[in-house]
Amino acid sequence: MIISPSRRSKLLAATATAVCALTVPGVLTASAASAPLPAAADAPLLVSLGDSFISGEAGRWAGNSNTSANGYSGTDRAWDPATDESDPYRVYGSSYDSGCNRSDVAEVQSVTLDVSRLNLACSGATSKAVLLPGSGGEPFKGQRSQAAELEDVAAGREVRAVVVSIGGNDLGFSDIITGCATEFVKPFGGSPCAPDAARQVAERLPAVRQAAVNTLADVRTALDRAGHPAGSYRLVLQSYPSPLPDAGRIRYPGEKYDRLSSGGCPFFDKDLTWAHDELVPEISSVLAGAADEGGAEFLDLSRSFEGREVCSTTTRQAGPADPPSGETSEWVRFITSGVGQGQKQESLHPNSFGQQALGTCLTLQLEQPAGDRRCTNTAGEGPAAMRLGALG
Repeated sequence: MIISPSRRSKLLAATATAVCALTVPGVLTASAASAPLPAAADAPLLVSLGDSFISGEAGRWAGNSNTSANGYSGTDRAWDPATDESDPYRVYGSSYDSGCNRSDVAEVQSVTLDVSRLNLACSGATSKAVLLPGSGGEPFKGQRSQAAELEDVAAGREVRAVVVSIGGNDLGFSDIITGCATEFVKPFGGSPCAPDAARQVAERLPAVRQAAVNTLADVRTALDRAGHPAGSYRLVLQSYPSPLPDAGRIRYPGEKYDRLSSGGCPFFDKDLTWAHDELVPEISSVLAGAADEGGAEFLDLSRSFEGREVCSTTTRQAGPADPPSGETSEWVRFITSGVGQGQKQESLHPNSFGQQALGTCLTLQLEQPAGDRRCTNTAGEGPAAMRLGALG
């Protein structure tokens, strides 16, 4: 975001902590006219559990903008033009108080199915926030165990599906990415984080897999206690979309200061390519294995934002003459200092366009028989034009 030179040092420090994811044969597509349907009174439950990538973190934003007028060029969905003020409760509701940030366009809210939608996920959650208390689950941000809550709300209700996003916080993804950004903004020059970060990831991934397996087991236990035996519902574990492009597709070449000041993507080329080409696919592969072991379907989202990442060459920021659009805007919140433009914790999360796209992916998955699939977008089209294909 654009800043004056006098604020540079403060923003450098703040940014270092700003990150606390054509029909062809065999490919399923969604109609561009798709929209969430109102649920019938007796509609089955569709429940989301887990972390910020499914809770709806950053759903306040429709693309990114460095122009503050008119609600940041219309990207701030919490902005009220009648008062010229922004109220995050308009998007996050009461979950804004806890910081769970369950947005009105979160993935489960954006599906186009006849279901009753329930979002129990919470931004920042690790597997311990989902596990049953007897398995080591703990309250998180004033919220009880998500699996325990599921057990209660599912009793006496038909359950269509439960979709889980977990593992990123167990891995320490936020700390890893924060470390990479910190290197980029060091006043006297840092170095790429990838070599050291890759070793950390390799050491932690086995524990991430086990955490995901344990989470799925407790979700099944909770549903069984609520009267839902295996086979009476769908259980889906999903991976994370890449928030960053590889170095060859970034709008700000040359590893210059504009990656921070304008783009909100302060990373070295080597780190961008590592995160896109290695880190996100490795996490996805580990979660695929966890889904297989835990008896869940796997929805691979690792390439669902390809070409729509923050600072990607095939996207643009909104401005006075360029309103935000699902066809042209970034689908990921850029890194902010948390001064003025929202919260730091929203950084590098799917924005409202991204969340609607993930809702389309989940809709397509649940419209088909149980199985493992990969969701991708259609270049130049909006969140409703997602495609579902086989893994591989």
